[in-house]
Amino acid sequence: MSDMTKSDRLFDTEQPKERGFLVGIDMRTHRFQQGVLAVEDSLEELAALAETAQVDVIGATYQRLNKPNPATLIGSGKVDELKHFKDELDLEVFIFDDELSPRQQRVLEKELAVKVVDRTALILDIFAQHARTKEGQLQVELAQLEYRLPRLTRMWTHLARQSGGRAGGDTGGVGVRGPGETQLEVDRREIGRKIAHLKNSLEEVRVHRAGHRARRQQAHIPVVAIVGYTNAGKSTLLNTLIRRAGSDRDAPLIYTADQLFATLDPTTRRIRLPEGQEVLFSDTVGFIQKLPTQLIAAFRATLEEVREANLLLHVIDITHPNALEQAQAVEDALEAIEATHLPVLTAFNKIDAFDGGVAALHAQLMGYENCVLVSAKTGQGIDDLLLSLEQWVIDQMVTINICLPYKAGRLTAMLYEQGIVETERHDEQGSHFLARIPKHLLGTFEQYEEAARRPDRF
Repeated sequence: MSDMTKSDRLFDTEQPKERGFLVGIDMRTHRFQQGVLAVEDSLEELAALAETAQVDVIGATYQRLNKPNPATLIGSGKVDELKHFKDELDLEVFIFDDELSPRQQRVLEKELAVKVVDRTALILDIFAQHARTKEGQLQVELAQLEYRLPRLTRMWTHLARQSGGRAGGDTGGVGVRGPGETQLEVDRREIGRKIAHLKNSLEEVRVHRAGHRARRQQAHIPVVAIVGYTNAGKSTLLNTLIRRAGSDRDAPLIYTADQLFATLDPTTRRIRLPEGQEVLFSDTVGFIQKLPTQLIAAFRATLEEVREANLLLHVIDITHPNALEQAQAVEDALEAIEATHLPVLTAFNKIDAFDGGVAALHAQLMGYENCVLVSAKTGQGIDDLLLSLEQWVIDQMVTINICLPYKAGRLTAMLYEQGIVETERHDEQGSHFLARIPKHLLGTFEQYEEAARRPDRF
């Protein structure tokens, strides 16, 4: 037997990274898939997405255009430039910062002779990597299938090669077009069946979530949905709240990582405010500029958690150079899911790492009235956040002056559990309370209300 050591028999199983090159277009004067970021910043964000998807970004370029080329999106000269980059840098994939039509993708792959993907496909790939729950996997699979369905022709080039023909061409000869078209139609029908099945499954998820929301509404516990740009620190903030004020501190913490779309699956935790009231915090998927429409549609059941919340906690990474542009992208996404009617509390996160100075900080806060400064990492400002949330809860309440008989112990417990007791005294009639309660409890305590609501009675 060979005397080779154990370490000699170990092999690196890490998946090799593809060598990728980024391509963007600048069409500020044209309404074409433009995000809130400048093209240079958008490409920098695309590079972060590519790194998350295990692509080694070799370089990037962009082109200013008056209008997109219907065949290749970019101009013919830029296509020739990309061919040069491919040969010189040994590239394996070109990643476009805007969504390509199926035709554009086919033409570009034929011209460049390497794989071509767009921003939508890249985000879908990241979502597929990070979806951990069954619901998240269903949503991602549906989005992927709906994205791929119009692009199926490009996937069946092997049929032409088997018959000696040319993919997508006219001169493949007898036997190429027929079987190819037949297989393509079979595949379309199969994907159509899968899409229908996934939609039915997700409808069951939606109904299940609606049932959970109905039970929460019956319990009358306020729901705060945490929203924000991807990697703004939403999950880290919720973990900090769980450690500081979680009702169930033994509950598992949420996975966090310094990468885009680290968490996709919504998580809800119960948090106790300083005066004892409880609220439910729901961590949701992060938003991003140019959010694929397929994802918005597929994640409808999850995003309904945002629409049905009582308050939105918008987390903004104040250290990011494009913080305000990212905030605008989140607001655009909230408008797309019809959630702009909800009240918003803004949390400017990562103040422990902000080094722009007081003047720059105040400039960032311009236009934000209801906001707090926090550091989810160090816990700085978390008490102020909890107090702001408590003030919001109090603002939703009404003041009552009631006398509860001593035998009404259940109502007394409810008053302390869901309301805020400001003063209390006892006499032969019962327990007199001056308290603030949620509006939905007015009917419950109405018969015990005393004639006057003046604090000086106490």
